[in-house]
Amino acid sequence: MLTGRESLSRLIGKRRRFLPNLQSILFSPIRSSLNLLSDKNGGLTETESSKGKVEISSSDLVTCPVCGSKVRGEDYTINSHLDRCLSRRTKRKLTQRTLLELNFGCSQSKLQISSDESERLLSSDLRKNCSDCEENVTRCFSKIDPREEKSHDQCRQLPHTESVKQIDVAGSAENPISDGRANTMVYFSALSTDNEESRNHMDGTVDSISGMAIDTFIVGRKFSDEKEVNLGANISLLRDPDNIKDSNAIKVLSASSACCKVLGYLPLELAQYLSPLIEKYCLSFEGYVISVPKRSLDAVPIQIVCQNIIFNGKNGCDEFEALHLWQKALQVVEFAKNRPPNTTKYQQNFCLLLKEVLTSSPHLFTKDEKKFIESFTSLSEDSQRLFVRLYTRKGPWFRLSTIMYPEICNPQQAVKELSAGYLYLFEDTTKLHDDEMKDLLSLLTVSELRDILCTLRKKCNHGSRKQNLIASLLSCYKGGSCPVLQRLIWDRTEICIRASPEAESLFWRAERLFFLNGEQDLSAFLLVDLRIVKYPTYNCIILEQIFSNESDLLAYEEAIEVAQVIDQSLDENNFELVLRCIMIADSRISCCPEKLIDSTSPDLMAIFRSCFSASWVYSKVILLGISFLECERRYKDAIHLLRRLLDCFTCDARRGYWTVRLSVDLEHIGCPNESLSVAEAGLLDPWVRAGSRMALQRRVLRLAKPPRRWKTPSFSESLKRKIIEVHIQGRPLNCEAGRKSRFYGEDGEQCGVEQLALQYYATEGGWQGVHTESGIWMTIFGLLMWDILFSDVPNVFRTRFQTAPLDMDTDHFYLARKSLIEPQLQKIHDGLAEEILITSWELHMGTACRGVNWDQHSLSDLRAAVSCIRGPCLASLCRHLAQDYRSWLSGMPDLLLWRFHGDYKGEAKLVEVKGPRDQLSEQQRAWLLLLMDCGFNAEVCKVSPTVASP
Repeated sequence: MLTGRESLSRLIGKRRRFLPNLQSILFSPIRSSLNLLSDKNGGLTETESSKGKVEISSSDLVTCPVCGSKVRGEDYTINSHLDRCLSRRTKRKLTQRTLLELNFGCSQSKLQISSDESERLLSSDLRKNCSDCEENVTRCFSKIDPREEKSHDQCRQLPHTESVKQIDVAGSAENPISDGRANTMVYFSALSTDNEESRNHMDGTVDSISGMAIDTFIVGRKFSDEKEVNLGANISLLRDPDNIKDSNAIKVLSASSACCKVLGYLPLELAQYLSPLIEKYCLSFEGYVISVPKRSLDAVPIQIVCQNIIFNGKNGCDEFEALHLWQKALQVVEFAKNRPPNTTKYQQNFCLLLKEVLTSSPHLFTKDEKKFIESFTSLSEDSQRLFVRLYTRKGPWFRLSTIMYPEICNPQQAVKELSAGYLYLFEDTTKLHDDEMKDLLSLLTVSELRDILCTLRKKCNHGSRKQNLIASLLSCYKGGSCPVLQRLIWDRTEICIRASPEAESLFWRAERLFFLNGEQDLSAFLLVDLRIVKYPTYNCIILEQIFSNESDLLAYEEAIEVAQVIDQSLDENNFELVLRCIMIADSRISCCPEKLIDSTSPDLMAIFRSCFSASWVYSKVILLGISFLECERRYKDAIHLLRRLLDCFTCDARRGYWTVRLSVDLEHIGCPNESLSVAEAGLLDPWVRAGSRMALQRRVLRLAKPPRRWKTPSFSESLKRKIIEVHIQGRPLNCEAGRKSRFYGEDGEQCGVEQLALQYYATEGGWQGVHTESGIWMTIFGLLMWDILFSDVPNVFRTRFQTAPLDMDTDHFYLARKSLIEPQLQKIHDGLAEEILITSWELHMGTACRGVNWDQHSLSDLRAAVSCIRGPCLASLCRHLAQDYRSWLSGMPDLLLWRFHGDYKGEAKLVEVKGPRDQLSEQQRAWLLLLMDCGFNAEVCKVSPTVASP
């Protein structure tokens, strides 16, 4: 895979079906200083910036027999292109994403605006220039289990303020968020926030709980014993602690029946607070059905009344806890009044997403766009459900006759309502583009396609694949010889529908603003509802907007479109379009280099926000283009682009890789002196770090020989340090070049070189260990620094679906938390790492956190590793990761070994394992030297085949 391709694909995420700027990308003139395209005669095509210049002729183009693309006529280019074509797998397909009828749960219901807290936070050093922000917003998007609230609040509790103003999210006239320029901090208080109420503000007494009525619903009717319910029927509640899906489950029983049949369950959001009340304080409820739904499986409205409550405590603590849980339950009930359970879960999630985006980023939409989005929530239930279903499916076209969802009563009426801007209909008179025709033909079955071909009296091979049949019909349509094709399709499909381009564009933008990445979508709600993923608790303190205005957002969107086009073009072997995208990216990155930001400046906050700029996206497109050009041996073009990146991005952690590639490519074209100068200049760059710095140092040592340089560099002795090597032999299973080496282990089973090395160390020195490379270290770092990772730092947490702060890969991470990190490192230095590890594991087990792998590493292995590593070594390692997580993320030794001497003392060793034909990478060498400097016992284990005796 080309360098940068995987990263670009993650940035794009799910490919968009409609690209608003596609025509501009394909046909608009390019103002680029670089001309990569060739005309039909093999000469360079003329761009706007190259008009008036002398054209440089290139070699003739030839047609690839595999993909049909035009490529240059040089032998190497032809051979490399054929190699790629022949080794390329089938085109990647988009995964159909179908949302189940589940809900994320409770969202925010109230806003709290605190002026006192605003003044305190605005005065801190981390909030520089916040008075100029468009909107200073603090969101508390935490969601925790009730039994975790106490321990969590002790670790991190927002300061209490006396003047708090309550505002309804739904759209009160007093809501300052509707004005994109509020300077007041706004707390979005979710139902499950970690802000524990003060005892002084806890309303009511224990006696007030008894006799209180709660209006709620019976859900989970498909699991009931009695499908029919009667108005006014008496009910009672029963705890169900053995429920597999929810240990807090509460059954609703029919009190009118002698056998107490199960009617369903209470909503899980309410059950999580009522279940401890029922278990600890013998709270009991009785009630009755207040309404009967039309469908038997719909949620049933009920009213339940608390009968009695018994306290066992004598010091008042139990009473306070009961009141706290009861207040949480009342908040859930109040919130549920505006969200009846009969609303399908994916529909709720989609509306929640739109609402939060409009609330937090109103300045990024025009009045018409906001009106369009807001009007979606006023559509009928069926219309909303149908649109979300279609939006989340692959599509783009769907036969109306095949749309059948149990929760949608009248799809035809829903389509009619959605046709006012949300859906696009294909009817008999609809005019279609070629791409739309291809998508419609894909809806037809093979037999229908053959039938059309027979009707048109075209040759029909019964063994043809569906794609071949579609291609045959398309060729007729494009050639103009088949004007009735559209009518023939209509006769078989009748009405077809798809999401309109306007709706797709706006809702894609809302989804992007909500998640701030391309890897997450509405299925993130589903994973939380299924309890497959549990996100950590943190406070979203938003003082500055990611996008200051709509033009910045639109430029970012267009850059992502260019990234998607180049990604698709590589899949389709459309290398001419690949080159065009590279030129577009080159023309649109900033021509004026940014001011170099000092490593101690608080303006480093802008660096982690820069990844949401159009220039940053274009830089990733150019990086992929550089890799593509290097594969084509077009080194001069690659050099031009590398220089552009280094000139335009002066404060970027990727400068190390760019500098190494520039030095290498200069040597490729026979410029060793210039290559040496570039390497020497790179060593003076503070953004060149870790393995890239090591690579440049080794290049300087190799190139800086007399007469180019007479003086030996000062770092030469450091590079010449010997790394301990251990040589072992094994019986090989395969010795083929290009394949991973396999050996027979000591037990006779097949294994890799790492498992063979583990067996060797276990036999020779009694070492225990794991093969995880960087995995175990990232897990240890995440657990030891958990509270610091999710501490209250402005602008780094913006959504409820983050597993790490946005600035984790930047220098800002350490500088913004230095006062928290250094005391924690001192505890680790003093030998408290194992205690911190155990506490963090028990509190956060199963919670998603970047780098932490709960399944691969057991607590016993982690404890053994931490206890055998001396405190100073572990503290030094964690400091390096905190200061530069991105540079040191990969390349760590393969094996972490430990052994105990007695009950409490032990030692650890790190081993990089290399097979017969493997060499240390520069990043691995940098890690080994760093570990040796930190005091670790590190070595390289080289595995070679057993020499056969004569």
